[in-house]
Amino acid sequence: MRVIHTLAELREALAGHARTAFVPTMGNLHAGHLSLVREAKRHGGPVVASIFVNRLQFLPHEDFDQYPRTLERDCALLAPEGCDIVFAPSERELYPEPQAYKVAPPPALADILEGEFRPGFFTGVCTVVMKLFQCVQPAVAVFGQKDYQQLMVIRGMVRQFAMPIEIIGAPTVRADDGLALSSRNGYLGASERNEAVELSHVLQQLAAGAHDPARALAALEADAAAALRGRGWAPDYLTLRRRADLLPPTDEERLNRIPMVALGAARLGSTRLIDNLEC
Repeated sequence: MRVIHTLAELREALAGHARTAFVPTMGNLHAGHLSLVREAKRHGGPVVASIFVNRLQFLPHEDFDQYPRTLERDCALLAPEGCDIVFAPSERELYPEPQAYKVAPPPALADILEGEFRPGFFTGVCTVVMKLFQCVQPAVAVFGQKDYQQLMVIRGMVRQFAMPIEIIGAPTVRADDGLALSSRNGYLGASERNEAVELSHVLQQLAAGAHDPARALAALEADAAAALRGRGWAPDYLTLRRRADLLPPTDEERLNRIPMVALGAARLGSTRLIDNLEC
């Protein structure tokens, strides 16, 4: 496995390869990231994993400076999984000048849910992903379904820009108790870690009522939020949405059992966790 820090060296290493598979990450890797690499490996060609903490997707009050940089450990985890290249550019390498050109996804998708609570987040995500796609020029890129809205935003970007990249969504990897794996789980104290699984439990209860029109959608969501608040959480949103566009379903759509997804984001102490469950 090669660890590459410059765009020139990356392009030289990938020259002549027609079907590169790509896994973009911010590092601080866990088993969920490694499952994405294994999925990428199934699609032929060299596998590139990027490690870059993207300043553009952090709000001013968020943890950009504190976000763990664990490149040596990350490389040790990636090598046995069959990763061929780790692309770990510096900020100066990827953004040699201020990034004045940015990719702004449509507000109807990007300004709801995560976008409501993290304004500009998806512009930062799209901009760095677009730039990384130009660097790696993959045929396949793998993203985790845990970041459900992000996956939809990236798919829309690739479709509308007619980019020749197949976007694959890989299932969320969970701990034995059901907690979705996340780099931010490392911020949890021992008692918080035991409590953290309650987010997935509440989403299961929310999903169980998805197709029951006898229960109003607003009441279901309010009960879910109250359940977490009663345990000391601070929910941002707990909601049922249509999978197609992440808009609220109508009562008729719920009765007809259209595909939906339960999504949640909440703070436990100082740590913000997200999760989702298709239903």
